Amino acid sequence: MHVITDFSGQGGAQAMLARLVAKSGDRVLVVSLTEVSDRIKSQCANPNAVLIGLNARSLSSMPRAILQISRLIRQYKPQAVLCWMYHAMVIGLIASWISGRKVPIYWTVRQALDDTSSFTRSTRIAVDLCRRLSGRCAGIIYNSQRALDQHTKNGFAAARSCVIPNGLIMPQASVVRSDPPRVFGIAARFHPQKDHETLFQALSLALRSVPDLRIIAAGENMSPENSEVQSLLARYNLTADNVELCGDLHDMAAFYKRIDALVLSSRTEGFPNVIVEAMSYGHPVVSTDVGDAVVIIRNCGLIVPPRNAELLADALVHAANWSAPEYLEKREKARAIVASTYQLDRIAAQYRNILESGSLDPDKIASQPEQKGI
Repeated sequence: MHVITDFSGQGGAQAMLARLVAKSGDRVLVVSLTEVSDRIKSQCANPNAVLIGLNARSLSSMPRAILQISRLIRQYKPQAVLCWMYHAMVIGLIASWISGRKVPIYWTVRQALDDTSSFTRSTRIAVDLCRRLSGRCAGIIYNSQRALDQHTKNGFAAARSCVIPNGLIMPQASVVRSDPPRVFGIAARFHPQKDHETLFQALSLALRSVPDLRIIAAGENMSPENSEVQSLLARYNLTADNVELCGDLHDMAAFYKRIDALVLSSRTEGFPNVIVEAMSYGHPVVSTDVGDAVVIIRNCGLIVPPRNAELLADALVHAANWSAPEYLEKREKARAIVASTYQLDRIAAQYRNILESGSLDPDKIASQPEQKGI
């Protein structure tokens, strides 16, 4: 059984859970505190999966959600419950107590604490509650080493913790381009954590050196109709010729095939799913130093500090000036990294090993991939 705060958007947690559900050969129940979108249902594509949205969107609706989840625990008698994202971690743990069933509750933390000032008040409260309750769950699965280190330093229980990164199914390689990158893509919702303002400022600076640079921006509320986005573009003298606003795309494969490289300007991340996705298509990455970005990218991209437009601009210009052989080498390395480390079979096997053994020992978690999923 999985409990997740929201199962309607296209964030990293939702994408990873949908992939695991789609791969699962077992009966699986997913409960979203808010809703389950039709797009997520199609991504799960599993006849053995039951997806339930509780429409709990306010503090006053949480007691009802707790009771509903406790009833579902009694009804379905799950082998284990995995709680995704902070609010669901609190709610799922309390619901298990009320259910009266002794079922192990695992938390899956999808967020690092690089910049908590970008969190909403509700999220900051949930993080604090999780810190206080962290010793009560059966274990905590982080999706990045940085997240584990930061949460432990912040007071989360250090015992019975491990890191399992996100994974994906490798796509076919996109057409090899010999020209240096000119079209950078960013796939991120419009939110302070993603820091589009720093990116737009960096682009305005980079255009002085490389006038034909372009950014294709996809993500929720990254559309021409968003007046806040338009205001940011005007502030930095950017036009539709410089930045293409695509909004929330359903066909991300088409997005990755249109770009030459990825850029990520976030202030905080856990495991940036979008980096691995872009690299699986052979795209080098320019990213801020958030989450495990530096661990993933290695030598096939560039890393800069968050919230520094000048250094991000320098990185964009540097990438745009890669020679053709250098660019091709980084493309090949990007796909090789994903193929060797982040394939879904390998990641799903690690989750299953935890559920079957009850151990978060890294030596026991790591095993040869299997096909059953979780």
